[in-house]
Amino acid sequence: MWEMFHFWALLSFPRPVLDKAWLDLCEALDRTGDRLCEVSSQEALILLRSCLSAPKVLHIVRCSPCVSHPSLQLFGSLLRSALQRITDSDFSDSQWLQASLPVRDGGLGVRRVSSLALPVYLASAASTPVQDEMLFGCAGSENTFFQTYKYLSS
Repeated sequence: MWEMFHFWALLSFPRPVLDKAWLDLCEALDRTGDRLCEVSSQEALILLRSCLSAPKVLHIVRCSPCVSHPSLQLFGSLLRSALQRITDSDFSDSQWLQASLPVRDGGLGVRRVSSLALPVYLASAASTPVQDEMLFGCAGSENTFFQTYKYLSS
């Protein structure tokens, strides 16, 4: 297990860089949330859903094991706040869960990054054994993949 986790840790952002990146993204979302109130609600929702929520942080979440990073919760609360300002309503926890569902499931399509962090990172890790073997001459086995999953999800 350690070999695969060590390999991913080497390619991941160092902790101070990751902290700074999350801080910058949270500040940008906070600023942008204020500016979205200046356009129509429909345009603001489309911008928030398509550009400013999960798509904005997908690369960081995919490349670094930030499942338990405290900024995920901060980003989620800023996202919820921006959506509440756009829709001019307050969401209860159950309403926020529904709003964060995909549109096809009755939500607004604004995905919570905290719920995507683990699956996105593991999907990225699982899709690279061929590249790992080409680059480094070794690939993690299926067993080490599941051990990494257990380590990150605990």
